[in-house]
Amino acid sequence: MTELPIIAELRAARVVPVVRTHSAAHAATGIGWLRDAGIRIFEITMTIPDAPALIKDLASDPNLILGAGTVPDERTARRCIEAGARFIVAPWVDPNLTEACADAGAALMLGALTPTEVRAALHAGADVVKIFPASSVGGPAHIKALASVFPGVSFCPTGGVEPGNVAAYLAAGAAFVGMGGGLVDEKRIAAGDRAAIEAAARAVLA
Repeated sequence: MTELPIIAELRAARVVPVVRTHSAAHAATGIGWLRDAGIRIFEITMTIPDAPALIKDLASDPNLILGAGTVPDERTARRCIEAGARFIVAPWVDPNLTEACADAGAALMLGALTPTEVRAALHAGADVVKIFPASSVGGPAHIKALASVFPGVSFCPTGGVEPGNVAAYLAAGAAFVGMGGGLVDEKRIAAGDRAAIEAAARAVLA
């Protein structure tokens, strides 16, 4: 199977911020600070109020690459893709998302933990297998074990990934990682602590 171009871009970025805030305004602020620090790929989760509208607003910036996370169904996937999402993410295996992604040439990331779930995700059409929650099941050691029996599979560990352990996950076999609170800390955003957000971004980019 030919790898989609977006996967190469995700690999090159190494880290994808997972944006999960209680308000779209906080999400937009955090994304703006991270963008100014040099990050251009973002996963916008559907737990953000009116997340597809936020994706559409952000997609007006041609320098950003946007994805939709925690996508619950095909209808939401299609809405996000129409808004500008280039990859669709679910932390579970959902074959109902496959057709929407295939029709649009968007990448599909489905969640798994065990080898059986990884096979199920691949069978369902996943271009990337999201390992979630990664830190609570062994961290980099778990990724290394999975990569040893699934050579060539693009893994994206998420959950407990921090600036200090990104290198360990990549060395263990991750294609790239998803990072939530380690980059998009809503308390810091609400407090206007731009310096802390940008410092985290610089640590990741380094």
